[in-house]
Amino acid sequence: MSFQALRSAVPAADTSSALGPLGALLAAGQLYSVFQPIAHLADAQVYAHEALVRGPQGTPLHTPDALLRAAAAEGLSYEFEYACVVVAIQTWGRLGVPGRLFVNVSASALTRMVQLHSAESLMRLVLDSGVVPRMLVLEITEHERIDDMDQLHDVAEGVRAAGLTLALDDFGDGRSSLRLWSQIKPEIVKIDKYFTRHISAHGDKLKTIQALQQIAVVFGTDLVAEGIETADDLRVLRDLGIAYGQGYFLGHPDRQPQKYLGVDCSRVLKERQVSVFPELTRVTPGGVLRNFALVQAPTVTPHTTNDALAAIFMELKELHAIAVMEGERPIGLINRARFMSEYSKLYYREVWGRKSCIVHANREPRLIELKHSVDELLGILTSQDQRYLYDGFIATDNGRYAGLGTGDQLVRSVTETRIEAARHANPLTFLPGNIPISQHIDRLLKKQVRFVACYADLNHFKPFNDHYGYWRGDEMILLLARLCMEHCDAQRDFLGHVGGDDFIMLFQSPDWRLRCDRLVAEFNQGARALFDADARQVGGIHAEDRHGIHRFFPFTTLSVGAVVIDGGAFTRPEHVANLAAAAKHGAKQSGLGVFEQTSRTTTELKDYPTSSQPLLQP
Repeated sequence: MSFQALRSAVPAADTSSALGPLGALLAAGQLYSVFQPIAHLADAQVYAHEALVRGPQGTPLHTPDALLRAAAAEGLSYEFEYACVVVAIQTWGRLGVPGRLFVNVSASALTRMVQLHSAESLMRLVLDSGVVPRMLVLEITEHERIDDMDQLHDVAEGVRAAGLTLALDDFGDGRSSLRLWSQIKPEIVKIDKYFTRHISAHGDKLKTIQALQQIAVVFGTDLVAEGIETADDLRVLRDLGIAYGQGYFLGHPDRQPQKYLGVDCSRVLKERQVSVFPELTRVTPGGVLRNFALVQAPTVTPHTTNDALAAIFMELKELHAIAVMEGERPIGLINRARFMSEYSKLYYREVWGRKSCIVHANREPRLIELKHSVDELLGILTSQDQRYLYDGFIATDNGRYAGLGTGDQLVRSVTETRIEAARHANPLTFLPGNIPISQHIDRLLKKQVRFVACYADLNHFKPFNDHYGYWRGDEMILLLARLCMEHCDAQRDFLGHVGGDDFIMLFQSPDWRLRCDRLVAEFNQGARALFDADARQVGGIHAEDRHGIHRFFPFTTLSVGAVVIDGGAFTRPEHVANLAAAAKHGAKQSGLGVFEQTSRTTTELKDYPTSSQPLLQP
């Protein structure tokens, strides 16, 4: 069906008074297309354009939203969509612009289009308009739930067989589902602007995009990031490896397609600066209880005698407790040590041996589902009822008995998960830990960026912490973290917390030395306020040193060791970490606030450790 045929199906202009505003607009052929560029982020070139519909300027039906509302109100949704497709294709053919054309169409309209005119008819329209079929991308835009996914799959296969390409629009907005992606297998998926807008400041959005990238690899799909409006967001998406981007920062819709990207956009895409990925502002939760090595212990019932229970404990020497069951429901927990202490008393067996063991049970045992995270079990460790620590807990799987857990296991697991979490984000400052630090260094090295690695450490912090206590010590560490953040450019400079009072800053800012000098001066001034008045009067405190000798310590101050890194000369993050650590020691020994150490080459570092574990240690 041609555009002329479509127009002839609409009443002539002399009867247009009987039509609604949109019907009259369609009859008069007043729709037109504007084109917004889609950029290839790797080479800063215009990859394609998306056709967007407009009505006559200066009228209530100029914008797409107004046109869609009018189409629904007048019952012309399909006719409107088909007209948009035809106008976009024919306009593109007349312009003769290179590159691909993305055209929006709903799943229902595409299905009806193929049913009424066949995929081959659609391809003839494309060819007659002077457009190469493989350069046309039908962008499926969903406004409502798709009822017949299998039918859409068949339609998609027919369209693809005709030589056209399929894309899925606004993935993640609540209408475009993972099932739709899986079933029609589009060559391209456009990520909804919610996930890309302000991605440079939101770690959760970044993690979502990374998850979508993994799915895209499974399905062999290219991704387009929509809604790019700032240079900072573009840098992050570029460094994430997103293939294509679209948004106002890359180009606005216009009747004349854009041949080249703007100066600002091209500069960002071609610069060597590595973006600083935003981190999640919370510590990664610990593992789930399902990964616990539970004690597979037998159970007893309220009818089990004390003699029978004692026999079980004597046979199973390592069993710390035993659960009391009523059917499949745990109702109590009996501690071995307390029971055996009672059972060994004089005349106990003669008087109580054949009676129920339930008298020895804790009738309020802690029941924990396997799906719970280890961190959620901290209540056992902090509970005022110490039976929960001695007896442990009963593990259940969907309410059914699964085994026993001990307090010792819980302490060990919580400690291990907290240590592992701290490698990702420090629990005090929430700044990136060793793993993100190493990952960012690796990104800098792979892009062969010249940067400055600075290791910040406090002088005389341990005596201060011992003298005033860890609460005051934490205040000083938080002071340092705040000042480091203030003196780092959030888009250029990476700040990580190695642990304790050790911080690392990876500067791409050219004025890094001035930033560090100001950081040292402001910290040294601010740290004095954390000492008591008497200490401020004499310039320090009397405390024990590492050897237990009581002596005088001056105010806590900051040392920063810096080393300029030529990214092309190094291949492993641990080499940079070792150089930064050496610079830190040089700064502390020199007594200078900021100490710059000469970098060494990879050849000179050949004897350094090559462990895959992060070497950044406080």
